[in-house]
Amino acid sequence: MKPLTIDYCGELYTVDGPGEFGIGRESDLSIDDNPYLHRRFLTVTSDFGMWWLSNVGTLLTATVSDSTGTVQAWLAPGAKLPIVFQTMHVMFSAGATTYDFTISSEDDYFNTAITVNESGGSTTVLPVTLTTSQRQLIVALSEGVLTQTVPGRGTIPTSAEAAARLGWSMTTFNRKLDNVCDKLDKLGVAGLRGGKGKLATNRRARLVEYAVTTHLVGLDDLPLLEQGSERPDSQPPDSQRPDGEAAGT
Repeated sequence: MKPLTIDYCGELYTVDGPGEFGIGRESDLSIDDNPYLHRRFLTVTSDFGMWWLSNVGTLLTATVSDSTGTVQAWLAPGAKLPIVFQTMHVMFSAGATTYDFTISSEDDYFNTAITVNESGGSTTVLPVTLTTSQRQLIVALSEGVLTQTVPGRGTIPTSAEAAARLGWSMTTFNRKLDNVCDKLDKLGVAGLRGGKGKLATNRRARLVEYAVTTHLVGLDDLPLLEQGSERPDSQPPDSQRPDGEAAGT
């Protein structure tokens, strides 16, 4: 097998040995001294002629995607997956901080060219349909990651901070957050539905990880934040809502 290269904050690490390469608070790749981060969170190992990324932690999860954002997976504790793309992005949150790094390989087992629906010789990508206010909410939560001053390390605001950034009340913000998470959950995005033992902080972090790694939001969406205090509950007419969403949700 050919060696892997891991890029974190501009520092390059080569993985070519038969043993485990650890990633965490105190590992071969020491991410940060964040107390919320496992000492050993992720490992890269070789097996069955392939490289594998494993979550050896007990609490944290990681979001993994290819370079286009069209293939995305949620790596829960105890899970492992093969590294099959030439470029793999890994993002995870520990406390209020979100980290990301890139794994590069010379091997490319799968072609992830974007092909979703073809008609008349053209290719059409079918994105997640979001209202303006839903997109504003996601951008407000993702702003610190999208504009991070230190590559590979961003922050996620509290609900109160994000609501204030948009000029919304907490009631409006929480209703919008519930609606966005329900919509994505119905589309099969794991880790967003609240429940016993699942804190709101984890849900916000998971939403940011998914939105950024799949390119659901980007830097071009930042101007939406300046519209937050104008009409926080603005929605398109019912006839224009393909998902049948009710007004004010």
